[in-house]
Amino acid sequence: MLFYSLPETLLLVAAAIVIDWIIGDPKWPMHPVIWIGKFISALEKRLYPTGAELPPLKLKGRGILLAAVTTLLSFAIMWLITAVADWIHPWIGYAVSCWFISTTIAVKGLKDAAMQVYRPLVSGDLEQARKYAGYIVSRDTKAMTEADAARAAVETVAENTVDAFVSPLCLALIGAAPLA
Repeated sequence: MLFYSLPETLLLVAAAIVIDWIIGDPKWPMHPVIWIGKFISALEKRLYPTGAELPPLKLKGRGILLAAVTTLLSFAIMWLITAVADWIHPWIGYAVSCWFISTTIAVKGLKDAAMQVYRPLVSGDLEQARKYAGYIVSRDTKAMTEADAARAAVETVAENTVDAFVSPLCLALIGAAPLA
């Protein structure tokens, strides 16, 4: 269901946060964001043919189309899934909404990624810390000092907190799973 009462919404979001803390990002079934990414890749191939030189205005228009179609289709599919689940039984609707909201939150994933850098640093294994820092930052990690590796982990958590927690939380409070 798209709109729940405020107490229902607060409980759904709180339960989704707990699910994320316990389970984290699911590896199966395929994460919804991966499906969205696959859709974006397929649509990009259609909108931006290889070797085609497009004028800036067309590029901008196609970019707007890509963003609009992806957002609206994702919303519509999630609304349909949650509406059908709610139609079957309200508790199934709650469970499905809660699960999908939890997949938009990645607090455990952020913590785990930071800890993969932290643990080797604490044990004095700078090479392992650099390796795991390379998983979460796009810069070269070969010459990182301990401070650089720690900074990379902290920056990643700080930069991704909005995407991994604040935004999905706010959107879920407004429109449950479809909006999150």
